[in-house]
Amino acid sequence: MRDHSLPTSPGFWRSPLRGPRFTAVLGLVLLGGITVLFVTGLLSYAAYNPDLAAVNDKTPDKGLLGFYLFAWPTDPPWLYRLTQGVHVTLGITLIPVLLAKLWSVVPKLFALPPARSLTHALERLSLLLLVGGVLFEFVTGVLNVQLDYLFPGSFYPLHFYGAWVFFAAFLAHVALRLPEALRQVRALRAPAGEAPPEEGELVSPRPAAPTVSRRGAFGLVGGGSLLLLATTAGRGFDGPLRETAVLAPHGGPEPGSGPGGFQINKTAAYAGICERDTGADAWRLVLVGRRGTVRLSRSQLLARPLHDAALPIACVEGWSTSDQEWRGVRLRDLAALVGHDEPPDVLVESLQRHGAFRHAALRANQVGDARSLLALSVNGEDLTPDHGYPARIIVPAAPGVLNTKWVARMTFGDL
Repeated sequence: MRDHSLPTSPGFWRSPLRGPRFTAVLGLVLLGGITVLFVTGLLSYAAYNPDLAAVNDKTPDKGLLGFYLFAWPTDPPWLYRLTQGVHVTLGITLIPVLLAKLWSVVPKLFALPPARSLTHALERLSLLLLVGGVLFEFVTGVLNVQLDYLFPGSFYPLHFYGAWVFFAAFLAHVALRLPEALRQVRALRAPAGEAPPEEGELVSPRPAAPTVSRRGAFGLVGGGSLLLLATTAGRGFDGPLRETAVLAPHGGPEPGSGPGGFQINKTAAYAGICERDTGADAWRLVLVGRRGTVRLSRSQLLARPLHDAALPIACVEGWSTSDQEWRGVRLRDLAALVGHDEPPDVLVESLQRHGAFRHAALRANQVGDARSLLALSVNGEDLTPDHGYPARIIVPAAPGVLNTKWVARMTFGDL
């Protein structure tokens, strides 16, 4: 008599829901969703302008995987807010689908023998890489958007390499399984009584009594995804929807009121910014370019022509602010002050002592945009320390980490 107490036995897995058709539907949903996640992930990589003197991208030994896409545009100004909002919100929304899919194929992970043929061996290998890769990407992604860095090393290179390993396994798995998945979905849509019976290692040889219908299981998974969508997506919109984003990073109501009462990632205290560093007697903006070095106090900057720009801040964690009214000196005017008639690239360095991105680089097209400012005030009042006083960068469509706060030095020229 066969021992059904071990997970290597097909009889161990008794749910009547499992079967190739249930798995196929979930797989096709993930096929579309994960493809969008990968594309928006590549767009996020492009938004960092990774070819800028290895300043914005410190991924070691990236080789061909770190191919440079294009200079990230500044129009529309909400571009990164959209692409990264989709990336994070869709990733969170797909979690119930992913968990259901993994549950549905668990028997395959324990099936013996490990390989019955070359094709079966390739499928098993892609499955192991797929499961390991997807769990790694989703877990580290969720931890990152919640700012919980429990994993060793830097999120940026870990997520970068993990994405390539996972997507390679994903493509291999799709190539091997897509025809069968489409066949199973067609069978699922066949009129009652006309579809052939389900077969294969996912079908239990001794199913237990059902506690929920397959349609009910799909409803449960879909309902969970819709709930996560409803409690996450609002952080990328303006208006009342922002109040519903209770599960989003920095979700719910704004952290304060007044001109500076909008969200931040890092406080001045966290970054190690002291009042003695930003006081009128101590702080000078250092500009370096073709004509040498220029040092400007905050009062001298305020005496220069000032311009306004209504721009949001959008961060890699998927949250964004609504448009804020920034006022300051155009970056292209600062470039001209040190001898650059045509806007060049710029390296921006911060007073920040702790955390990543103490310096960041911007492309010439970003410097040249009339809305790109060294901001001195927001919403009619001076910047607060947490928002970057005495001066910060604000650039349309740029990731939040490139909108450097507490600016100390700007070096213009080819990077």
